Amino acid sequence: MAGKIQLPPFITSLSAKLLVLTAIFVLLAEILIFAPSIARFRLVYLQEHLADAHLAILALDATDDMMVSEDLEKELLSHVNALAVALQRPGQGKLKLMSSAEVEIDATYDLREESFFGLIKDAFVALGQTRHRVLRIVGPSPKNEDVLVEVVMSETPMRWDMYEYSWRILALSLGIALMTAALVFISLHWLMVQPLRRITRSMIRFRDAPEDATQIIRPSTRTDEVGVAESELASMQVSLQSSLGQKTRLAAIGTAAAKINHDLRNGLATARLISDRLNRSEDPEVREVAPVLLAAIDRAVHICGQMLNFSKEGSPQLDIVNFDLHELAGEVADTLQVAESVDIKVQNHIPPGTSVSGDWEQLYRVFENLARNAEQAGAKTAEIRLQTELDCLIVSIADDGPGIPPEIRSNLFKPFKGSTRKNGSGLGLAITRDLMRAHGGDIWLDVSELGGACFCLELPIKSSVSSSKSQMFG
Repeated sequence: MAGKIQLPPFITSLSAKLLVLTAIFVLLAEILIFAPSIARFRLVYLQEHLADAHLAILALDATDDMMVSEDLEKELLSHVNALAVALQRPGQGKLKLMSSAEVEIDATYDLREESFFGLIKDAFVALGQTRHRVLRIVGPSPKNEDVLVEVVMSETPMRWDMYEYSWRILALSLGIALMTAALVFISLHWLMVQPLRRITRSMIRFRDAPEDATQIIRPSTRTDEVGVAESELASMQVSLQSSLGQKTRLAAIGTAAAKINHDLRNGLATARLISDRLNRSEDPEVREVAPVLLAAIDRAVHICGQMLNFSKEGSPQLDIVNFDLHELAGEVADTLQVAESVDIKVQNHIPPGTSVSGDWEQLYRVFENLARNAEQAGAKTAEIRLQTELDCLIVSIADDGPGIPPEIRSNLFKPFKGSTRKNGSGLGLAITRDLMRAHGGDIWLDVSELGGACFCLELPIKSSVSSSKSQMFG
């Protein structure tokens, strides 16, 4: 069915990709947050043990000999969850509480020397341990920064607390990631995916029926990028539909011209023979009107030929040969010089030996057409010059005529629209542009130093080799 769009399965759809990417990015952010969080958890854990150790060792201050019983010492150490504690005040000796069993310390951490990244590293070292370690922790008491406290403790209880904290963070992160992903998925599906599907459906429907005006998308009232895309798509569809309509009409004209061209040219040829006989008549009145009739017939034949050539589909077929561009321009100048119906002097300033690769006949048509256009516009002189650029040859044909009126310059190379003459077909410049583009070049209007029009022809150097200097020749 026209306009029906086959959506991909959810697992490979844009929506699923957005969902997965959002969850991954949120989890990545949570991982980046987890690293300092677990380091902070370990630091607080150790600081709390230092505070508990400070409180426990204060029991020694309540005795006269700074000693407690063995049972009370074990109870205090059990409260701190430590194997030994020590406290030192400024200017005083060290107070200690320790168990009777000797322990081997595996690592010592001085909280006064820890840095941000050092705490993160120590936290992940603790999480990655697989054996039981005994740690010696040194740092100022959270109760009094002037008091230095030492704690000898087992790392295992702290590691299990860190594991439990990590699992809580993981569960919370997964919940946040899924919730965020769902909200982002819903938002992007509403803001982007649905409008994209609407645009795609419109493109498919328009592709299936480009002549149907109802298939042109109706832009929404959105002012963001999606709204701009919808407006531009609608504008493009309207322009394309108009162009297709014009192409269809031109194709119909071309088909009709091709069918009647043969019979029409035969009829015009017969009329021209009769006109030639009239031109030789002894009647002065007949001899006076005969040239006008001949010119009208020649113009009709020329227009029929132009319409037939323009109506042919595809790019012009070229017969590429190497030739001297100076000789081609000279032949055009000589032909127009001897033609009785043409009153223009063509000056060939292309230096001899300018070798190009192209279709002689088609480029001859281009040069002759531009020169005849100049003469029909009222010019008496036309100059053909050459300029060599880095990657192309620029041939300029300038005249001293009245120039191109500003109101038709925008349609100058459009068929049936770009004629500067009242009875012109508007096909000459359109055909000239097609021929130049078939050669890989182009044509454009420039400013003439003679006061009239100046058409510039571009021929790529990749298909042209010039022996002339890189300058304008006078």
